[in-house]
Amino acid sequence: MKKLIVLTVFILFSGIVFSQTLQKGSILGVHHLTITLKPDVTMNQFLDFFTKKWIPGVEGNLDGWKAVIVKSFKGEHVNEYGIVWYIESMKHHDKYYNKDGSQTDEMKAAFEKNQPINDELEKLGTWTSTFTDWVVQ
Repeated sequence: MKKLIVLTVFILFSGIVFSQTLQKGSILGVHHLTITLKPDVTMNQFLDFFTKKWIPGVEGNLDGWKAVIVKSFKGEHVNEYGIVWYIESMKHHDKYYNKDGSQTDEMKAAFEKNQPINDELEKLGTWTSTFTDWVVQ
């Protein structure tokens, strides 16, 4: 199943999503989302805000990072959501994460700038993720 997800992600990113091929040394972060909606909020409302406000807000603060929401259509996690990050290079990754996995001050500042959007999103629901990051060989 994981191989199928990775293959699907590679196909998406190799032309459909960003109209470019994956560059050697770029990074794909594949995140499986767990979304908890507030009462009377639909998944469509949450995803609409997430894709139109949250992602552009974060991307605007992270140099060399792009993201898309994905929805599984078959397999073990059918009808579940994920977010796939495309990071241009390890240099762009390391600008925001230390070697030990902790966030740099620049990452903390980027998310602080996005805090008003985070606060709006929390009115609709919350999310957590599990992930694996992959370096294109």
